Amino acid sequence: MTTAHSTLSTELTELTELTESTDKIYVAGHRGMVGSAIVRALLAQGVPSAQIITRTQASLDLRNQAAVHDFFEQTRPTQVYLAAARVGGIHANNTYPADFIYDNLMVQANIIHAAHCNDVQKLLFLGSSCIYPRLAAQPMSEAALLTGALEPTNEPYAVAKIAGIKLCESYNRQYGRDYRSVMPTNLYGPGDNYHPQNSHVIPALIRRFHEARVANALEVVIWGTGSPRREFLYVDDMASASVFVMQLSYATYAAHTLPMQSHINVGFGSDITIHELAHAVGAAVGYTGRIAFDPTQPDGAPRKWMDSALINRLGWQPRVTLVQGLSLAYADFAATEG
Repeated sequence: MTTAHSTLSTELTELTELTESTDKIYVAGHRGMVGSAIVRALLAQGVPSAQIITRTQASLDLRNQAAVHDFFEQTRPTQVYLAAARVGGIHANNTYPADFIYDNLMVQANIIHAAHCNDVQKLLFLGSSCIYPRLAAQPMSEAALLTGALEPTNEPYAVAKIAGIKLCESYNRQYGRDYRSVMPTNLYGPGDNYHPQNSHVIPALIRRFHEARVANALEVVIWGTGSPRREFLYVDDMASASVFVMQLSYATYAAHTLPMQSHINVGFGSDITIHELAHAVGAAVGYTGRIAFDPTQPDGAPRKWMDSALINRLGWQPRVTLVQGLSLAYADFAATEG
């Protein structure tokens, strides 16, 4: 090992606090795309499966405060990854705004408060890039939070996610907890929701192009103008970032964040237009027909590109390119479709 590599290794070791053999880690939302990826990341790191606590939605309704408190009292986790959430694309957010704000507020408040009441010192909350103003300067830095109006199509969801950040910060300030927040860009990959109306853009496009290819359709029409720009991150990269941030030493995390601006962005580092994305997904699926756009349908925010300089400086980088990720995502979809 060279001197430079040896020095870097020493610095990264000082930055992180590895999971203890006695830690009991609760992953809320372990069947979701992000939660399942976090479980994979923990197992890959060598955490025994017996130390990872999970519950299905059928066995534990996270909107039920009493049930959540009972669960924490019975299982006594020492770490929590809060990846449970109601999520969806533009159509779902527009159609079910009350469900999106209520369910997410209740889940977050119940888990964070129960963690505190049961003396859980370490918690990681997963938010969303939609917390930033619709017209935020690009790329969107952590400092852009609460500086402008939100995108109307997903404002209720965004407000809930902002509340989650502020819950973590408030318990840190009042009770000395170590509750951290990461804000991912648009995610995709294994375990995604491929519902034809309620999914995000990449899984929705995968389904549309797959069905068009199978039906030999001559054309696929995509919502909007195709001009908005979006950034996309493969979900296993997000999981690695989540574990990385959770394992940063307290001194390092505190030194690089502020008590009332404690969240950390996690992005890929570049963005593309929806027009470019549609053609990339079509290529991954093998669709060779015409791709058209319907400008009468909503575009959403004009651009959502995360400034990930902070987490990059701390030592994390994404590994999976969009082309690689789309191929893996389509393989996952094909497997789920049977």
